Amino acid sequence: MEGKSSFSAPTTAIPETDRRLFLAFIGILLVAGAGALFFDQPLWIALPLAMVGLAVLAVDWRWVYYVLLFTLAFSVEIPLLGGLSLDVPSEPLMLVLVACFGVNMLLGRAKVPRRFWVHPLVIIIGLALLWSMVATLVSVDTVKSIKYLLAKTWYIIPFVFVTLLIVRRPKDIWGVVACHVAGATLTAVYAFVRHAGLGFSFDGINPAVLPFYKNHVAYAATISMLLPYALYGARRPELSSFWRWLWRGAFVMLLLGVFFSYTRASMASLPLAIGFYFIVRWRLTRVVLVAVAIATAAGTFYFVNQNNYMLYAPNFEKTVFNGEDFGKHLQATYNLEDLSGMERVYRWVAAGHMISDRPIMGSGPNTFYPEYKRYTVSSFRTYVSRNPEKSTTHNYFLLMLAEQGIPGFLLFTILVVTALLMVERLYHRSQSVEHKRIVLAAGLSLFIITAHLLLNELVEVDKIGSFFYIALAILMRAESWIRDENVALED
Repeated sequence: MEGKSSFSAPTTAIPETDRRLFLAFIGILLVAGAGALFFDQPLWIALPLAMVGLAVLAVDWRWVYYVLLFTLAFSVEIPLLGGLSLDVPSEPLMLVLVACFGVNMLLGRAKVPRRFWVHPLVIIIGLALLWSMVATLVSVDTVKSIKYLLAKTWYIIPFVFVTLLIVRRPKDIWGVVACHVAGATLTAVYAFVRHAGLGFSFDGINPAVLPFYKNHVAYAATISMLLPYALYGARRPELSSFWRWLWRGAFVMLLLGVFFSYTRASMASLPLAIGFYFIVRWRLTRVVLVAVAIATAAGTFYFVNQNNYMLYAPNFEKTVFNGEDFGKHLQATYNLEDLSGMERVYRWVAAGHMISDRPIMGSGPNTFYPEYKRYTVSSFRTYVSRNPEKSTTHNYFLLMLAEQGIPGFLLFTILVVTALLMVERLYHRSQSVEHKRIVLAAGLSLFIITAHLLLNELVEVDKIGSFFYIALAILMRAESWIRDENVALED
């Protein structure tokens, strides 16, 4: 039972000393961030974070986790030497959490139950990370691949294992979720006000979301994946009217943000998520996944057979960006004349040639750019094919195939499929409305993220990848609660 958890964190009210330490932590972050911006020197962040990281090892280091989740929405990317980058303050905070987790595990102050270490989701995550290490050995750019491995490690430990330690009761989930929902809602208000000043124009959304989001896609994906949590968070019966209206307000603000983001993938993901809800209710997840697999295989065979994909090469002169009119943008998408859509095809064709060249090992993690340029087909070139922003495939599944070969692709696909099937299984095993809502919130959020992965590569984006892994951790925790619930009913 969860009441016998081996995690030693206190369950009583947070002591006043810890509150003061928390406020000091926030103050140091603000001063360091101001110094980094004023002097244009990101190293300002390093020293205070290191000091705080050492200090929290001796007290309740859960505060770091909550601060990380709240500040995720405000993190910005800072370029480093060698073409690398760092998301500040999120990635430094992840490193602090990795250190806290490791030290407390070694000292026996925290313990992840064995059932989680041997859980299928954790095993698949571990195998995927192991394969990434193998692929790094033959990578075309070892430095970039090692950075990927390090980043993946400080994503998995905080958002999977620390989440498993923090979340011990259903109530804990809503505290975790509320941190990111609050931060994301504030950024949505910020973007909404700025966008209103630009007349809510289609070409005004990208500048409106700066500096907290690189573009409107990252912004829309972040707020859309939080909508299920805001929806079910507002429906909890134990909430006071004040908190219920706060959750509802966050839901409305996030929904407005998605609508005015003019992001096709995010707008489409919401009705698809509603469809997934009924698929879960009607126990059709396996059927739908098999149908998707068959359709994907048939489509792949059609396009590859006799080079049929060449029939869909765009007209260079007609493929333009309709930034002044979202309606024309949608029409161009339908006519295969949209600039961003056809640039995706340009990358997908290059990825296909990369896969045929190195089907097993791939080019190595985090190496698609600029490696793909050797495999492009000029017939699919567009006005933005120079790719100054150094983006990748705009399809995470293809990216895994190109960079980590068939094994890497299969492991990631199996992880997603296992999690989606788990959502259906847990939903129907539970007799508790509370547990069902938790499973649906995490499952629908995971589905929305997965839908975005078909047109983008977002698992490595801190604001989104964090909740990809948190959703997996929540499902694992929910599974243990539902198992205990069923045992109690049998007794």
